[in-house]
Amino acid sequence: MSRYPVRLTAALLAGLALVALPAAPNPEAQGSKGTIKIATQSPLSGGQAALGEGIKLGAQLAIEKFRGNLVKMGYKVELVPFDDQAKPDVGVANAKNIIADKEILAVIGHLNSGVAIPASEVYKEVSLVMISPANTNPVVTDRGYLNVNRVCGRDDVQGVVGSEFARGTMKTKSVYIIHDKTQYGQGVAEFFKADAEKKGIKVLGFEGTEEKSNFDPIVTPIKAKNPDVIYFGGIYDQAAPFFKQTREKGVKSKFLGPDGMDSSDLTKIAGKAVVGMYYTSAAGPASALPKAKTFVEDFKKKFGKNPEPYAAEAYDATAIALKAIEAAAKSGKMSREDVATAVRKTKHNGITGDIEFDAKGDRKKALYFVLQVASDDPAKWGDNKIVKQLAIAAPEKK
Repeated sequence: MSRYPVRLTAALLAGLALVALPAAPNPEAQGSKGTIKIATQSPLSGGQAALGEGIKLGAQLAIEKFRGNLVKMGYKVELVPFDDQAKPDVGVANAKNIIADKEILAVIGHLNSGVAIPASEVYKEVSLVMISPANTNPVVTDRGYLNVNRVCGRDDVQGVVGSEFARGTMKTKSVYIIHDKTQYGQGVAEFFKADAEKKGIKVLGFEGTEEKSNFDPIVTPIKAKNPDVIYFGGIYDQAAPFFKQTREKGVKSKFLGPDGMDSSDLTKIAGKAVVGMYYTSAAGPASALPKAKTFVEDFKKKFGKNPEPYAAEAYDATAIALKAIEAAAKSGKMSREDVATAVRKTKHNGITGDIEFDAKGDRKKALYFVLQVASDDPAKWGDNKIVKQLAIAAPEKK
């Protein structure tokens, strides 16, 4: 047999092999420079999981939306969610695991100030930046840590917003205050109490409780004193059964609370008992956010449900983290401290408005709302009526 056909066949096979070979992978799309992780910490189980899950999903949506530039630079960008269970000891244990993973360059969280404050002490050890979407206790930022920031407002402002509304709009003359003994709940209740007393509102009681089911010992004296308003400083999973039992016992007082009430689970648990009640919030409903329409549509398309309060704030917090990491990458300085420094300098036009941090890590001008529960249908929580909306500068550092 002639060798020429053999050569021809070999040439043809070589040509076919060249055609069949896949294109060489693009190193910039394959994480050739390594992996960047952003962690969330929030309750993903237990009674407060509705808000905690919203924080995680808001962060996830932002990562998918804004990681493109970092991917083009050669990085793989991932979300790493942690369940802090709304418990300080769990949050701290998670924080120790987080700082041990050197690929984690930012934390979005927490929901509860009582978890955020001790966990952030752990982050501080390695200058790992935390951007909180929901922690309103003043101590969070008043410590002046470079790595701690928040995109929401503060309880020393929110408490005053509540007391001013109670006196001015609700015409309240007397109030009975309940709180959940947490750093968040007791703190906002104390700010409300102090300003209410300054405004001439008579405080008939100030009581802390960790009770979650049987509120008879608390409701009985409240009914006897018949206050105009009952203020509950705490979270919806405890407040909802309290409000429900209070109505069942025939108490006619109006209800008021802080942003811990701001969840569709409040109506899922309490039903008609909370229809018409007022609450203050540092998170605006979708209808009040400057650029919320696309976010809500994207969220519903991705996750099949409406975003809970603080999901939008988590989205903005994550966008800021990614923007800061990108700036640090471009400068060639990618340490955790470099990222924390970049976050503090970042200006962001987000779906919750313009965000810029002051020297403490507070948002220079935060939004505060007073809302009224419109329906006992949890699916209509986003339809709650905005009674008042305010933009208030953060207090000066003391």
